[in-house]
Amino acid sequence: MIIVAAVVCGILIFLMFVFFLEYARRNKSAISQRMRYYADAAPRPVDMTAPQPQENFANYLMNMVRNLARKLQNVRKAESLDFKMQQAGLPILGSEFLVIAFFGAVAAGVATLLLTLQPFSAVLVGVAALAGEWFYILYRINHRRTAFVNQLGDCLTMVANAMRAGFSFLQAMDLVSKEMEPPISEEFAHVMREMNLGARIEKALDDMDKRVDSPDFSLMVTAVLIQRQVGGNLAQILDTISDTINERIRMRREVMALTAQGRASGWVLAALPVGLAGILSVVNPGYLTPLLEDPIGRMAIAGALVMEVIGFLVIQRVVDIEV
Repeated sequence: MIIVAAVVCGILIFLMFVFFLEYARRNKSAISQRMRYYADAAPRPVDMTAPQPQENFANYLMNMVRNLARKLQNVRKAESLDFKMQQAGLPILGSEFLVIAFFGAVAAGVATLLLTLQPFSAVLVGVAALAGEWFYILYRINHRRTAFVNQLGDCLTMVANAMRAGFSFLQAMDLVSKEMEPPISEEFAHVMREMNLGARIEKALDDMDKRVDSPDFSLMVTAVLIQRQVGGNLAQILDTISDTINERIRMRREVMALTAQGRASGWVLAALPVGLAGILSVVNPGYLTPLLEDPIGRMAIAGALVMEVIGFLVIQRVVDIEV
């Protein structure tokens, strides 16, 4: 239980850093506000002669992380991590994520070391905290992609109706960025900012397609690019794509409902041994001592964990049906 508490502590510290950074990023500096004024429909620049608010703790934390992250910007994986942060919707760089994740892992390891006085356990807990932080990033990416796909049908309908009303395609995209909810509004706003800064629409849409990584949106991008080359009724094309996407979403939800029992069984079977061990350690603390102290018992625990992971992955693979 101590190790689990330490891992949770490290992940919570990582989340605290992320939330502080998201809050600090909202307080834009004067230079950033001037840039956004020319690149997007942002408020006008603030008056530099006016008294500025004092730097709060969130800004101080942001500056500290940025200073440490500058030393990691030349890491080979930093660019791919930057792309992952964009996919997750986090306002941080990949190097900043490495700094925050390191702080969370160190906090979890130090807490374990103070509670157990075992350096090996502290290292294992630190590695587990890093894995938990990375899984949190993957969870945000998957959650954001799912939310984007669920909004895509309504987005295409709005674009098609706007074009029938006399809007251009760019004006329709700007309407989506202002009227719809995140994450789709944020992605279209990103496209509009890139185009205001000189990017071509093909390049901006291709970059958005890579960030979203959705076959449904790829279909829309392909249709738009072909229409710009050969012409045609784009509103009617988008209506057809919208109907296809909505039907695919309906089928996907139906499949999720039919496979809910199998997915729940996988989670229950994976959590049952851990929960049972926790209950036994509370009810009878000495009951599991031979299993933890004897070498054969440790080998049995390791084998059980491996089989648990394999069984869980097999169940998830079986119920994962592509639509």
